[in-house]
Amino acid sequence: MESILKKIRVEVNSKLFLKDPFSSELGVLIVQEGSQLIQELGMEHFTFKKLGGKIGSTEAAIYRYFENKHKLLLYLSAWYWAWLEHNLVFVTANQADPVARLSIAIRLLVEGPIYKQNDFLDPEILRSIVINESIKGFLTKEVDLEHESGIFSQVYKFGDRISSIITELNPDYLYPKTLVSTILESSLLQTFNSQHLPGMLDAGPDSKDRFQFFYQLVTKAIQ
Repeated sequence: MESILKKIRVEVNSKLFLKDPFSSELGVLIVQEGSQLIQELGMEHFTFKKLGGKIGSTEAAIYRYFENKHKLLLYLSAWYWAWLEHNLVFVTANQADPVARLSIAIRLLVEGPIYKQNDFLDPEILRSIVINESIKGFLTKEVDLEHESGIFSQVYKFGDRISSIITELNPDYLYPKTLVSTILESSLLQTFNSQHLPGMLDAGPDSKDRFQFFYQLVTKAIQ
């Protein structure tokens, strides 16, 4: 199974880029080296000029692929959520028990992808970016226009899959999407806090207690 997923290049909304980065060697360098540089520097210090220096290209050439670094961040975030959706589909393919599928889904949210290797982008680097940087891609004045264009569809699709499991377990539960989005956002924040603000949590950065916390939170809410 992992060998299959390793070869998959996930699809993201085409409005996130001006030119498909996987259509050329330069484009591949932009997203692969760009993701590493964002992880290393953070969005505040990342620039296309620095990326160009790293990959031996010009800023102008990078701008032919992405309108700005904000769109590159959204592209990498969308790639991550699409990758998690692939993980969920593959891991639960032969799992009939919705309780077991829900447990897997929560584990993906809290601990990240089960399959950690991909030939196109590094899922672990993407997770680090999503934890530390992705909220900066949402809290902008342009978010409504970006939402209308559908560029957040990857996280919506992943959330909808988990919501459907909750509805399967309890068709009368009124707030499956709200619950999933709460767990999604809170799990990222708690992971960030465990790494940078550990005094705000009971669990350490490598503790499995966060999974238990969120699992209990979800299962008790839908009972």
